[in-house]
Amino acid sequence: MHLLRSLRQLNGLQGVRQAIRQVSSAPTKPSALQYERDPQPLFTDAETQRLLQSMTQLNLDKVYRKRTVPDNSSETKFMSNEQLDNEFQDLVVRAQHMLRMPPIVQIKKDVERVIAKDPALKDFANSKFVFTDITFGRRQSERKVFVRETDGTLAYATLDTTKRMNQLYFPLEGRQSYTPRMFALEELLAKCLTEHKYEFILDRLLVQYEPHEPEFHNISARVFEHLNESKQFDLLRSTRHFGPMAFFYAWHRCIDDLLYDMIRRDYLHNAVELIALSYKLHSIPVEYQSTLTELDKLHPTPAESALAELRSVFRRQEDKQNIEQEIHTAIGKTDSDFAADEISLKFIEQYIASEHSLKKVQLELAVQTLKEVNREKLLLFQGLKKAHGVQAS
Repeated sequence: MHLLRSLRQLNGLQGVRQAIRQVSSAPTKPSALQYERDPQPLFTDAETQRLLQSMTQLNLDKVYRKRTVPDNSSETKFMSNEQLDNEFQDLVVRAQHMLRMPPIVQIKKDVERVIAKDPALKDFANSKFVFTDITFGRRQSERKVFVRETDGTLAYATLDTTKRMNQLYFPLEGRQSYTPRMFALEELLAKCLTEHKYEFILDRLLVQYEPHEPEFHNISARVFEHLNESKQFDLLRSTRHFGPMAFFYAWHRCIDDLLYDMIRRDYLHNAVELIALSYKLHSIPVEYQSTLTELDKLHPTPAESALAELRSVFRRQEDKQNIEQEIHTAIGKTDSDFAADEISLKFIEQYIASEHSLKKVQLELAVQTLKEVNREKLLLFQGLKKAHGVQAS
């Protein structure tokens, strides 16, 4: 009886695996937006990368937040101030590495590449022969895989075969040999989207697929489209997926919802960068370089801001009691911030008034609200500095 029960369980498990493999071949729901040409040259452009990295921001609390990993332990060390400062610099460098964006490339299509045809080998065997380069130390993209067909034709393997052979000989951790259920079953993917598990989906997508595969493009586009509807952009901020998301919106001329979110959160510098990115991708003849240059002089880079925040622990007690520093902390802005806001708002209003803006009323209301808030902050800022006899910076 025990043996029969074990056989039934084994057969049931095999049936489930077979069903998963069958359903994995079913295509997922297609996305409405796709790249009509190769986006890689524009995405890898140095200026584009700088804009995307700045828009991503560098929130160390979010980058180093606790995750559901096997080891979440912490380590305590005694350090001098110099050692601690070096550790802070390493933290920022590691955070920048963790925020490196996955590439956006064109979908690669299979092209038949025949090496030789040898009719003498026809029907030599009933199955194909696959030859795989397993040289140690090579990247998977450099490994060549060949297939000898039953009719004697020797050709380069298809992309799917090449991927399976690489995974067989050099398996990547987390990648499965079949499509995961969350991507194969439409209801599971829809459930993850409804629950706003965007980062989880995109992280899993990077493990399972290569950036040039159609599934990668299709599912990532669906995530970005759903994000544009839910307006939960902050869930991807300070992650490696925020840059590709902003690039996707700029490419498809639908930046207004993300732009509204940036204005509402008072990320005006990022809003200017998003508009500039849209102008750049579509070769719109608008001068934005001078505005970005002025803002860069007034704003530190994300890495510099993160490092300055970490180094604030070195501030001596008398520095903490500095009146001017207390005013800046209370208001949340400095003289440079107010000057940068004025430049940014002027540039944003020019975009809203142009033909490129699709949601003018919504953006105008957001700008007007922020202007009123900034005006009150500025009056309070100036009043506090005057009351305490602090000279203007």
